[in-house]
Amino acid sequence: MNLNPIAIAGLGLFASLYGQIATADLALAQKSGCTVCHSVDAAIVGPAYKDVAAKYKGDDGAPARLAAKVKAGGSGNWGEIPMPPNVAVSDENIKALVDWILTL
Repeated sequence: MNLNPIAIAGLGLFASLYGQIATADLALAQKSGCTVCHSVDAAIVGPAYKDVAAKYKGDDGAPARLAAKVKAGGSGNWGEIPMPPNVAVSDENIKALVDWILTL
């Protein structure tokens, strides 16, 4: 099998950029205080981000609903402990975080 060196380089660049984007979004979650209650792989106080992504997979309305829930806070979807509102996080950053979580 002959592999095109340009294609291989392109795949490497894509993987590198994807890793940087994922790291940047985890860094944003940490900076925004989200990781006090959430992690990527395991439930802490709130659900794991991967569990959120799995629950809403294929739901086209999920990004807007989740962004609204992150902004306003809420309870009942993942247990009895409410999620506080996140008024200090910009709408742009909330959208970026929700979009990233839904890719996991």
